[in-house]
Amino acid sequence: MYQTSFESNLERFNRYVMNEIPIRLIRLSDMKFVARNDMRKHFRGSVPEDDLEMRYSPSNTVKYAILSHRWLDEGEPTYEGMKSGIAAGPGYEKLKKFCEKALTYGVEFAWSDTCCIDKSSSTELDESIRSMFRWYENSEICIIHLAQSETIEDIMDDEWMKRGWTLQELLAPRKIKLFSSHWLPMTDDRNDKSHEETKMMKTLERATGIPLDDISIYFSGSFGVDRRMAWAARRKTTRVEDVAYSLMGIFDVSLQIAYGEGGDRAFCRLIEAIMQSGNPSVLNWTGEAAFHPSFSCAIPKSPQNYEGLTRFPNLCQLEMTMTSLGLRVPLVVLPLSISSSIYTEQSEFEERVSQWKVTLECPLCPTIRINFTEYEENSNCQYALGIVNYSLGSCDVPRIPGQSVGFILRRAPEYRSMPRVIVCKPRSEHFPGLKTVFPESHECGQWSKANMTGLVEVNFPEIPSHSYFHISREYVEIVYL
Repeated sequence: MYQTSFESNLERFNRYVMNEIPIRLIRLSDMKFVARNDMRKHFRGSVPEDDLEMRYSPSNTVKYAILSHRWLDEGEPTYEGMKSGIAAGPGYEKLKKFCEKALTYGVEFAWSDTCCIDKSSSTELDESIRSMFRWYENSEICIIHLAQSETIEDIMDDEWMKRGWTLQELLAPRKIKLFSSHWLPMTDDRNDKSHEETKMMKTLERATGIPLDDISIYFSGSFGVDRRMAWAARRKTTRVEDVAYSLMGIFDVSLQIAYGEGGDRAFCRLIEAIMQSGNPSVLNWTGEAAFHPSFSCAIPKSPQNYEGLTRFPNLCQLEMTMTSLGLRVPLVVLPLSISSSIYTEQSEFEERVSQWKVTLECPLCPTIRINFTEYEENSNCQYALGIVNYSLGSCDVPRIPGQSVGFILRRAPEYRSMPRVIVCKPRSEHFPGLKTVFPESHECGQWSKANMTGLVEVNFPEIPSHSYFHISREYVEIVYL
């Protein structure tokens, strides 16, 4: 961010220091804590005079190193121990090594999550957790200590690659430097983040499952929700709530920190906050929905629900609102009928699991056929396709791309209503007018997401991908999931 016409360099500097850097840091010259006001006094003389031709960024003035590591079982230095001057032990020796390496990067201050947060203050802990992504992002260098690695090859099995909080500590910083268990640099480079296919970057890509380019530079708005969730799917945290809390910065959302609420509730709140962005890829998940009476059945149980699915980039923004009736979302709802349903059994965890292989087709375009799996008998269920990438043209006529994306909706017999007749007006020779029996719409959450499938792509024949299929306004339905 750069200065505006109404904000001087000094004003911008002050705002940055008081809001965008850690609450306190370690002064490397004497290993003492300094607060934000101290940082403001220290760097104030380095703020350049106002110049309309110059773009000033406070991060070029306020520089600090930040540590990323795995906590030791033997204990880490605490805020109280550092403040009283009695910090000692293996954790304190690690902290001193970090500070030594930080000095080689020309910084005078450093931050570590073990001792720079007063964890006895719930207010400070809450702010620190919610701000941590920004603190890593604004650091001059992120020094990563890999306690289980001696060589680059060892990185593949290092516990650092498998933890929840270290995902943001890899993605957020502009510069990172990895050190081995004995604090030897893993490479000769000053910055181990690179657009080049270096041995280090290719190893990080394999170890994390994140593409090299996405590691080298990360912008939260550039990636689908499903893609980022898949990056976190195999990572673990000590506190179950941290599965959600550690992802706040990656998704640019903020949650109230409430340890003790449980992992399911924390993850549900995370998904609810993400849904406000309107990115339909948040619905691209399969498997078990979160089980909690106050949350929508459109919310998955964990990041693992997003693994192994087809990604659909550049989806249009979709209006999503969480209500007491569930997730409120307007969709183009196209009826689907069961073409075939085959019963099968499959071994899973030494048990026989009953499944139905279902083929659905769309009466509006019979060439569209969708195959998916159900875990329960489906002959009495009703299905539909909820198109997410549609737009409303003139007179609010829905326009569906030739290549469309949606998810399968289902509802049980008790949710059926009295049928009514809808006439789909002819829009082209390929889609003549149809007289279709379609259930009446209700605002009572009659539809649910078929959880065994994520987003699916359907192609309307004879309609090029850059053209649109126009359909009656009657097929736009407010659905509560």
